Amino acid sequence: MTELIDFSEYRRRGAGKQRVYFDQSELRLLLDMYSRRVATGEWRDYAIDFNGPVAVFSIFRHTHETPIYAIAKRRNGKHWEFIIRTGGQTVKRGRELPDVLKVLEKKLRLVDA
Repeated sequence: MTELIDFSEYRRRGAGKQRVYFDQSELRLLLDMYSRRVATGEWRDYAIDFNGPVAVFSIFRHTHETPIYAIAKRRNGKHWEFIIRTGGQTVKRGRELPDVLKVLEKKLRLVDA
């Protein structure tokens, strides 16, 4: 069922102030990494969720599966914290998104001729 929201009352109560979002530069980094992996055929879909105090960028190998990676942004005291999780386990956490995303960069390997 649809719930109507009076936006003037919503703003007056201060609702939404605790919400966390990815800013433009963070989205650019996430989508750049995502598009490179889509081009290689590894990833197929993504989702962005804003669940109050946490924003999550989820990456899927197939559309109807659980995400293979979830990159979360949340407030940790006075600083932002970025966390990469896969299969229920934390892979990397840190204050800077580029440092955290290095974990997902592909390693180059030698190909025999």
